Amino acid sequence: MRWRKSSASNPSGDCVEVAGLDGGAVAVRNSRDPLGPALVYTRAEIAAFVRGVRLGEFDDLT
Repeated sequence: MRWRKSSASNPSGDCVEVAGLDGGAVAVRNSRDPLGPALVYTRAEIAAFVRGVRLGEFDDLT
């Protein structure tokens, strides 16, 4: 599994990382705790979240 983070992550590197899993699921973790738990989502769930981000549905959280 290869963890990736956004090139837009903050300078200290603290961010969310994602990794594709066998079978198509996507794991999400906090980069500050690489040995800690990861949340696992289906590709459809990730796609719905990304669509919401692109539509500005979460802009109030930033």
